[in-house]
Amino acid sequence: MRIDGSLGEGGGQILRSAVSFSAIMGLPVEVVNIRAGRPNPGLRPQHLSAVKAVADLFSAKVENLKIGSDWIRFAPTRFSGASAKIDIGTAGSIPMVLLTVIPAVSLSGTGVHIEIAGGTDVKASPTIDYLRHVVAAAFRIIGIRFDIEVIKRGYYPKGGGLVRVEISSCKSPETVDLLNIRSLEPKVASVCSSLPKHVAERQISSALIWLEKSGVKCNSYSASFESSLSPGSSALVYSVSDFGPYIGGDSIGEISKRAEDVGQEAAQRFLESHLEGMAVDPFLSDMLVIPLALSKGRSRFRVARVTAHLETNLVVASKMVGCSYKINRAEKGYIVEIEGARI
Repeated sequence: MRIDGSLGEGGGQILRSAVSFSAIMGLPVEVVNIRAGRPNPGLRPQHLSAVKAVADLFSAKVENLKIGSDWIRFAPTRFSGASAKIDIGTAGSIPMVLLTVIPAVSLSGTGVHIEIAGGTDVKASPTIDYLRHVVAAAFRIIGIRFDIEVIKRGYYPKGGGLVRVEISSCKSPETVDLLNIRSLEPKVASVCSSLPKHVAERQISSALIWLEKSGVKCNSYSASFESSLSPGSSALVYSVSDFGPYIGGDSIGEISKRAEDVGQEAAQRFLESHLEGMAVDPFLSDMLVIPLALSKGRSRFRVARVTAHLETNLVVASKMVGCSYKINRAEKGYIVEIEGARI
């Protein structure tokens, strides 16, 4: 099957989703015009690492897998590993690689232990804490279970983060109906590494102030001080339960970016969904597409806004597995419906 990487927002997610579906279904795929919508098109280290990781696990034949490539061919054969070690190099995003590997492995009906080195909290990527607190909770109700242990944080430019992940088998993903959920008090998780401890504390204080300004109480917060090669920080404001919501807002520290701005940004991203009573945040919405596209029935969730990532992933899923979908404007936000392909 041929997938055009310039579809929609034209980012690396098209490649990652195509490779995940290919491994799950045993369907060879050719992806062209990779990351055509980006200033530096073609494969970057984190994309190469994601494809190589899945290729190694599924004994896949891959053509043209090199930095800068604008096309690859990926042909999986069989699952071949119970464990794997992945080194992205420098500060390539560990969460982005895991978002390719986790559905590919679990929805193939297999499990694996992975050790992965790279960046845990980097720009243009969800933080590792968002994955282990928000994504893990949402995937769990679908039937995909994974556990993340952060051994060491990795930030730009040196990276050097280390994460261990245990992924369990999911033979048949469940549908979800996440339209009406109860409001849940959020939690705040703040981390700083190779920086004064007051950085993590100021991130928390700022997040709490912005939550209070919107009338949102928060009595659960934590500050962590961890090791890393490069200094860095991150903050996450989130609400999850076994029945929803699954919403979070994260932010990372950067040079010349105040700790107060990190906390504020995380809180505002969270509040976008929380104040409207959404069950799913905009960042999670596109991550749910792969498992729900392969489920046996109709799934629904409500989201505050529709991102280009969500729309693009729905197009890729419909082309590769034949699922159908609808996005309808609602009184509050949008309702996304996905009719699984029952493969």
